[in-house]
Amino acid sequence: MSDFSSFFPTNTEAVIFQLVLTLWLLSEIVGTVIIPNIRRRGSVIKRKDRFSGLYLFATIFLAIIFSLYFAKAHIGMLPGWVFSLGIVLIILGIILRQWSMAILGKFFSAVVGIQKDQQVIEKGPYKYVRHPSYSGALIIFIGLGLALQSWAAVITLTLLFIIAYGYRIYVEEKALISELGEPYIEYKKRTKRLIPYMV
Repeated sequence: MSDFSSFFPTNTEAVIFQLVLTLWLLSEIVGTVIIPNIRRRGSVIKRKDRFSGLYLFATIFLAIIFSLYFAKAHIGMLPGWVFSLGIVLIILGIILRQWSMAILGKFFSAVVGIQKDQQVIEKGPYKYVRHPSYSGALIIFIGLGLALQSWAAVITLTLLFIIAYGYRIYVEEKALISELGEPYIEYKKRTKRLIPYMV
């Protein structure tokens, strides 16, 4: 029996949700921590994080706790069919995040920082948005709320995403402009932050 059995009408949905949540967690551990540390072995990061990583982690943790509470308490419930849509979005978000981090290669870091010889990357999803790994996180968050079948969870996750990642993007772009200068300023003019042609 799944630990999430009380959140869903069927145990099958609970098991699927738990598996996808586990996949997300493992992808974050491997793709955000383990692989980047191997890739940049020996590289020095000039940190400019300004506690944005800690703030991000705390906000995400709170968002998930609130969302699980809304789902368990059946607050703002959505029709059952949105569960499948939510699961698909979580998987798509994971793929986008991992693809984005792979494109950055050794220049990806879980903390805001600049490495020696770092340059502006415009391949893959970076051709359209400046922070596609965060776009992936937004898709995951919306998917999580839908999978929990609660519009209250969707709204909470989206709002806390805007607060946490808004600050993170501000800190990151300030650091990139400071260190990379004109090439990043020009890149910023050509692209949006998270959603192509929109935001």
